[in-house]
Amino acid sequence: MTVTPPRRVAVVADSDTRWKWGASVARELAPSHALDAVFLRGRSTPTERQLAEVGIVPDRRREVAPAELVDDAELAAADVVVLAVAGGTVLALTHALGLAWEGRERRPVTVSGYVGVVYEKLVDGLLTRAGTDIVLANSAYDAGRFARAFDSVGVDPGSVVECALPFLGGAPHRPSRERPFTLTFAVQPSVPKDRAARLHLLGRAAAHARRHPEREVLVKLRSLPGEQTTHVEADPYQLLVEALPERAPANLELVYGNMAEVLDRTDLLVTVSSTAALESMHRGIPTAILTDLGVREAHGNHYFLHSGCLASWDDLDAGALPQPLPEWAAEQGIGKADPYTAARDRLAWLRSGGPLPPLRPYYTPSSAGPYLVPILERHGLDEKGRPLPEGAAGSGRAGGAVRRVAGRGARKLYRMGHQRVAPALRRWGAA
Repeated sequence: MTVTPPRRVAVVADSDTRWKWGASVARELAPSHALDAVFLRGRSTPTERQLAEVGIVPDRRREVAPAELVDDAELAAADVVVLAVAGGTVLALTHALGLAWEGRERRPVTVSGYVGVVYEKLVDGLLTRAGTDIVLANSAYDAGRFARAFDSVGVDPGSVVECALPFLGGAPHRPSRERPFTLTFAVQPSVPKDRAARLHLLGRAAAHARRHPEREVLVKLRSLPGEQTTHVEADPYQLLVEALPERAPANLELVYGNMAEVLDRTDLLVTVSSTAALESMHRGIPTAILTDLGVREAHGNHYFLHSGCLASWDDLDAGALPQPLPEWAAEQGIGKADPYTAARDRLAWLRSGGPLPPLRPYYTPSSAGPYLVPILERHGLDEKGRPLPEGAAGSGRAGGAVRRVAGRGARKLYRMGHQRVAPALRRWGAA
């Protein structure tokens, strides 16, 4: 008797955040399929702790370099491949895999999308994802923007499918008298970037805790010292605690953990522009988008301009509990029932139509060679989609200089985490 192998969905991811998105998408699209994790080796490859915090355990996992996937038989045999990586990596893999899989009777359905709200580089990111079979849009607002952009450059707008962020869920917010009112400040690795601005926000969180001693104020951190995530964090809040002009109050706490679990005990979510805001709004938790540093494209909080949730720390000190306007929330996919129905339908349609056409990225060596070829080379690939000879990627004096500087930066970060941040955390925990 012939045993049919289980259907599989492979998630190619390069960080903890993108693994969370990709694995969650895989569960929504193909809940009965086995789940393979394919992590790309690099600066932000997730650690064991980060994977445990996400809480989604794959059936199989491995680490590879991007160029190794070109001739990867396991990836080619998957039923679905979710490309949970940056736009340039999506482009490089779509180009290379499209050539490697051309002529095959069967190939995986490819899926791409965005981990959070799209508030910058819309065209840059979108056109690098063009050519995948399904491009997920996290809201009706995004679906309209994506489809119009694709149509204007001759890419099939039908590949754009409206859904919602896959981790919008959890129990609706219910205030409780069995615990203190809890404000959670969801920090971001690179928003804002400069130290003074980050220290200001932390100082205001501490001041809010002093002003409201009956409340708990949680500072939700993204990573441990020395860990990397999608964006580089130059000034971790764990270290900035030491620089506060006054000792942090007892009701201010630094916390890690799964965001959904932190939201379970949150009564007010505060952030500059974190995707956690959408998770919070979806559950009916009052949510404040901070304006202290301005409403600016550089900070991403301009995305929430019409939400009704813009607020300053002064507003929050005075008792503000912002809730999103219903029209805006609906347009963002917040509160939508089973938002992945259309995506599952698209997947079923693609599978039912016989052999899939070759993958065709928007950028090609002939149409945009000076743009495409350097992206391919950074991923260890030539313009024919083949792996470059070992050592050729990023070679030369410039590449060597970058590696030396990056190495010094990594050593400095490790020393900072080991010598300064870790002792600070131990003192903080013992206080």
